[in-house]
Formats: sequence, structure tokens, C-alpha cells
Amino acid sequence: MIFPMDMVLLEPMNPKEEIFMKRALRIAFVAFWMCTCFGSMALAKEYRWNANSVWPPNNHLSVGLEEFSKKVAEKTGGQLDLVVQSGGALGFKGPELLKAVRDGLLPVSDMLISGVAGDEPVLGVVTLPFLVHSFEEGELLSKIARPYFNDILEKKWRQKLLYVAPWPAAGLWSQNEVLTVEDMKGLKTRTYDKNGALVMEAVGATPYPLPFSEVYSSLATGLIDSVLTSSPTGVDGKFWEVLKYFSRFNITMAQDMVTVNLQQFEKLDPELQKALIETGEEMEKIMWARVAELDKQQESICNENGIISSPVSESFMADLTEYTETIRAEWYEKAPQEAKAIYDEFLEAVGRKK
Repeated sequence: MIFPMDMVLLEPMNPKEEIFMKRALRIAFVAFWMCTCFGSMALAKEYRWNANSVWPPNNHLSVGLEEFSKKVAEKTGGQLDLVVQSGGALGFKGPELLKAVRDGLLPVSDMLISGVAGDEPVLGVVTLPFLVHSFEEGELLSKIARPYFNDILEKKWRQKLLYVAPWPAAGLWSQNEVLTVEDMKGLKTRTYDKNGALVMEAVGATPYPLPFSEVYSSLATGLIDSVLTSSPTGVDGKFWEVLKYFSRFNITMAQDMVTVNLQQFEKLDPELQKALIETGEEMEKIMWARVAELDKQQESICNENGIISSPVSESFMADLTEYTETIRAEWYEKAPQEAKAIYDEFLEAVGRKK
């Protein structure tokens, strides 16, 4: 079969026509090559999302989010670019982050799980006082809670849980040394969630639910005189400039979660969705593996800068435990069914009674 082009080529051509034809064929080939390359590039759509963190850039959760972003970029060949905005640069405060992701104001965000429990009470189970006794138990609680959290976040809050990252357990940072429950009476203490606030109220202190961005100025002006939080926050807040003591109560072990807006997630190709989920699973393992060493390092930094770590006696811990038993019992009575199921499964797994 002979095509028109073949017929043209078979006819005798003078030298000028031959040169013209060769040039035309080269141009056609180049045009075909460019269409093929750029056409395939167009098919590989790229996404650029902000990934929010209210924590300072050097905080372990912001650092973890940066690492997650890099891993996602590598796994997707640069098709999904998560631009980490730390230090609250986007203007959102902790308690509003669950709604911000749901409403699409943030495509991706890290958030303190118990910090958004005011909007979703099931999440409050994570920081029940003295429920978790070790990092291993904290990770176990997270695994038990995961399917319940996944279901609630997707169906009710239109977002997908990518990974959970722990904080070291919380202690009390104070201006004066705290060695007994009596020493806690009258304190004006910044707390980061409802459960911590209940503990401070139970011992006669006044809780102040301030966002992290306001903690240092509140300490400097005397609005508060103590903080219930973990060692990384002591470093982030440079507590040695305004406080003197740290008492390691290990009252609660907070956790953060990183979620993605479900509508944005569903716009991704299945391959990108899979890469995002797999990278989240990888990141969660990394964050839990690091937390114990992180805790030691952060407390050491505070000690080197002048913070004194106070001993916590067995009698002091016994008194605190007694106060928190009532808090746990009252929580359980009012808790959503999903939260009760998590609590019951956890206690059975670790061999403890209610």
C-alpha cells in the first residue's frame, strides 16, 4: 500500500525540493517527539499542599513533618509536594485544627489529639491521667484506638489519618519546687487539654488552657506560674528563662496526629494515595522509635540551662493517682461508646482493672 507521502517521495525532486523535504521531515519528527514527551508529562499531574504545624521548626513534631514531606516527595517522584509551615505561620491555633482540615482550609495538618477533643470527645481517651505507664503502653493505646479514630475522622470530620506521633509524658514546670500535693495548691498552671485541667483543679490549682504561642509571654507577665507539659515543650519554650523546676509526674502521654482533607486525598491518583498512606505508616514507626531518647535529650538540655529536675516520691505519686481515679471514673461514665471500647480493650490488653 502506497501513501500519498510515498508517492511524493517517489517523484523526482530537484536539489532545493529535496533539502526542503528533509527539513520538513526533521521538523515533523521534533514536533512529534515534543508532543509525546510533554503529553506524558501533562498526564502526571502535580500537587502542592501546605502542611501545617503550630509547633516551632525545631520541635520534634515539626521536624517529623518535614521528614514526612521529603519521603512523600521521593516516593511520588515529586508529584506530591507538602510544604511544611511550622510555628503557626498560617495563623491557625491548636483547638481549631480539626475543623480547619474538615473545611478544606488546610489540606494537611499536624494537631494535638487531645487538643481537639473538645470538638470530638472520643479523642480525649488518649490523655486520661495515669492511664498509660510507659512508651510501649502509649503505642499500644494508639494501635487500639486507630480503627475507631479512622472511622470517626473519615465519616464525621472528612479527613484521613496519616500517622500518629507521641510526646514524652507530661510533668510540671514551676517557679517553686513542688514535692507534695500541698505544694500544687494555688498554682496558676497552663494546661493543654481538658484532662490536664481536671488534674490541676483536683489538687487546688487553677488551669489556664492557653495555646503554646502565648505560654512564654504569660509566664513572663505572671499570668501563669507553671506549665503542665513534656520535655520538648520545655526546650521550645525556653522555660529556663522564666521557670526553675521540673517534676516528672508522667500524668499523661499526649499524642499528635497528621491528617489530610478527604476531598483533597480523593483527588489523588490511586498510586499517590497509596504512597501517602505507606509513608505515613513508615513515619509513625519512626516517631515512636525515637520518643524515649528524645525525652532524655530534651530534659538534659533544660538541665544544662538551669532547670532543676525535682524528685517525685512514691507517696506524692500515690496521692496524685488517688485524685485521678475519680477523674477517670467520671470520664468513663460520660464517654462516647467508642471511647469506652478503646479504654476497655486497652485495660484488658495490659492486664489492669478499671
